[in-house]
Amino acid sequence: MLRFSDFILNISTRNCKNLGSPTWSAHLVEQGIEQAHVNEAAIRKTVETLRGERALILWETEDEPTFVWKKPKEIRTSPERIIATRKLVQSLDPKRLFYLNQSPTNLVSTLRKYTLGTDVVATDVYPVIPRGIRNQYALWPDGQQGDFNNETISQVGQYADKMRQVAGTSKPVFMVLQGFAWESIQKDPDPKMMLYPTIEQARFMAYQSIVHGANGILYWGLHLGTENNPAWQAARAVAAELKPIAAELAARPLTQKITLEYFDTGHSLDRGIAYTLRPSKDGALLIAVNEDKNPVEVSFHNLGFTNCGIAPREEFQPFQAKVYRCKR
Repeated sequence: MLRFSDFILNISTRNCKNLGSPTWSAHLVEQGIEQAHVNEAAIRKTVETLRGERALILWETEDEPTFVWKKPKEIRTSPERIIATRKLVQSLDPKRLFYLNQSPTNLVSTLRKYTLGTDVVATDVYPVIPRGIRNQYALWPDGQQGDFNNETISQVGQYADKMRQVAGTSKPVFMVLQGFAWESIQKDPDPKMMLYPTIEQARFMAYQSIVHGANGILYWGLHLGTENNPAWQAARAVAAELKPIAAELAARPLTQKITLEYFDTGHSLDRGIAYTLRPSKDGALLIAVNEDKNPVEVSFHNLGFTNCGIAPREEFQPFQAKVYRCKR
């Protein structure tokens, strides 16, 4: 059984059609959730067919139920319908958990109405977008997917904070990160506009999600584009880096309050350094990310550990993540 404390990294393509390969969810919407009162038999058939599959971790109902492209005041699927569908499926498969992904839109108060329909709360944030991209699904007129003022990749942490407000303290939050180039969705993709997240960007977005309290990381879009494209390479690199520290990521953060002393680099300080300190067998793991678009120089004080391999004056490049092992 999946524990809420478990930290999950998954790089599947969310394809339940071929259960010979690992997957994590089944999209019940494809079987008629939007007309659950009419298609209950179809839902029952889907659940009864798939519930015995060991590769199936979670049920997913409607993806981004509040989002209607170009009609921001409309709701595509009501919370009542999501909740009713969950109750139906739970009557058939009571042990498997539910997952609900929200778009990076809407008020916290709106999204909270859906929490009774899920065990896991998620949002998908894909901020690596080329300037001048063509009009396409899920993008606002300004060419952005997210709707915060922050258009940099550090918006990921802001959405993690938002979803924690939605989920409260009792439900886990998963962040769905970018595993594709937006241009690859086009029917006639322009090679000049094919912008994938780099390994450095993917690394930052993953670690920033963790720093801001995410309990799991997923990637969407890895099935798009060419084989072994940069997004695949980045996701695999991040997975390889996170796997050895899975125990620390699953642990509750330490409450040690670290003091940060900044040094002038010729830039204003915007968000600066964010961090999380996790216990480990021989000490602690410190994850620190620079959420600024400019370089930052900082000293860490009051760590509670004397041997962390941290320089007296640490330099962080824009959107850089660093991981330190602290020993007692």
